[in-house]
Parts: sequence; C-alpha cells; structure tokens
Amino acid sequence: MDLRRLRYFVVLAEELHFTRAARRLHLAQPALSQQQRILERELGARLIERGQGGCTLTPVGLVVAAEARALLEHVDSARARIEGAVREQGGRLRLAYTRSARGGVVDALVSRFREANPHVQVTAETGWTAPNVAGLLSGRFDVAFVRPPLYEPELHCRIVDTEELLLAVPAGHPLATMRRIPRDAVVGVPAVMWPRENGPGMFDRTVEQIWPDGSFRLVREEPDDEQLLRAVAGGSVVAAVPAGRARALRLPGVRLRHFTAPAPTVDVGLAYHPRRLTPAAERLLSALDDPRHSDPPAPA
Repeated sequence: MDLRRLRYFVVLAEELHFTRAARRLHLAQPALSQQQRILERELGARLIERGQGGCTLTPVGLVVAAEARALLEHVDSARARIEGAVREQGGRLRLAYTRSARGGVVDALVSRFREANPHVQVTAETGWTAPNVAGLLSGRFDVAFVRPPLYEPELHCRIVDTEELLLAVPAGHPLATMRRIPRDAVVGVPAVMWPRENGPGMFDRTVEQIWPDGSFRLVREEPDDEQLLRAVAGGSVVAAVPAGRARALRLPGVRLRHFTAPAPTVDVGLAYHPRRLTPAAERLLSALDDPRHSDPPAPA
C-alpha cells in the first residue's frame, strides 16, 4: 500500500472537504480525487461519501483513517530514529597530517575511514608535529598524525606505523660506497637536519639512535625533507630521513643507505586528547584495530 495515498487520505479525513485538503497538500483537486479513487480500489471499499457541503467518512473509512494515522506516526517515528542514527554516525573530523608521513599506511587508514563513514565531514591540514600538537591542546584538531615521542602528558598517542631511518649521502661521498653504514662511520660527519622545534621527540630519537655518543655535528638546518635532500645533493652534508619520504622524493645526486643493525626507526602516531574525543575521532582510532591496518597498501 502506498504510504503517500494514506497521508492524502488522513488529511482528507481531517478536512472532510476535497478543496481544503488539496490546498493543504499542495495538490490540484482532481489529482487528490484520483488518488482517493485508487486507494478505494486497492482496499476494495468506499471510504468517502461526497455531499454538497463536503464529504463524510464511511464506517470503513473511519477505521482506515484511525489505522492510517497510527501507521504513519509509527513510520515517522522510525524515520526520525534512523535519521538520528545516521547523524550520530556523521559529524565532523578535524584532522592534521604530519608533513613527513603522507602516503602509505597513513593515507590508507584515512581512506578506509572515509569509505566506512561517508557522512563524516573530514577537514584536514598538514603541518609539523609541534603545531599539530598545539592544535590538539587548543581544541583546533580532534586527532593529529605526529612523530612521537610526545612530551605533552595530557595527550595520548597510538602508533600507526614504524619506518626505518635511512642515511642520505652525496653521490660522491665515501659513505656512498658502503652498502650499510656503521654508527662509527658518521661520527663527526657534517649533517643537515630540520629545526628541533618542528618535532622535538622525533629529532631527539633520531640523534639518540644514530649519534648516541654525542657526536652529532649539525652544520645546517633546512625546513623540510625535500630541502634536506637538496642540501645533501650539494655534496657537503648527510641527513637521516624516513625511508618512505626519502624514496618518494629521490633527488639526483643523493644515495640512500641503510644502517647496520639495529636499524634506527621512527614512528608515526595518531595523537588525541582523551577528554575531547568526538564519536568520529573514536571511530578513526578504532580503525587502527582493523586487521587490514597492518596490511601493506596496494601498489598504485
């Protein structure tokens, strides 16, 4: 049975006048009359008796009107509950990426979240770990990809991925002839790095793993990984760069070398303020427990 015709009939039963009911329904009167005749034909009974001043309900019409009201109220209530559930699954996710970790596992995670939550409005920015952390603390972001460790105890961080640190060396440098670089080979070697204030935790972890004896010789700072590699290509400095970023950039004149075991690594984390978690942010965090999260991304 067509619910639309039942709605028309309920209005007609309230007005008991075709002209007024049609006006209320924003229909032409002939169209309302036609829908009424179709409904009566479907039910196999007359529901309305027309008169000079309007119309009256037949005994069957009285029953149909009462049952139709109850049915439509139930339908409207169910629709409201469904729409409410959809809205709850929606909302907004304010997300920050970290500059050195786009692509791979990070983008695959966000892509799966978007597919599973099409009603969520995702707004994203990209920045260094330090401004991303500041955005979490101020409430500007709901979640942020960062390079841990973090030094802010009020924030929590889930590890998303771990990647190896490679040494970028100039093509003509003596280190370029080695397949794997021992730690003592980089003692005192001039190095380029991005400013520590961009991501203190990653900076400290990098130095501690590669130059553990305090032999880090920083002679130059550059704002990002691409500029680091351009500085290396210039022939006078080396740089420790996450493998994914280094291989994605691949500049001429730069050779990428592994370190001897244990390989130095850095993490990518998803940070959040535990007292400010939105439903959308909780669903993104729960996606980290999906078995597919550990699968390598499909080749492009």
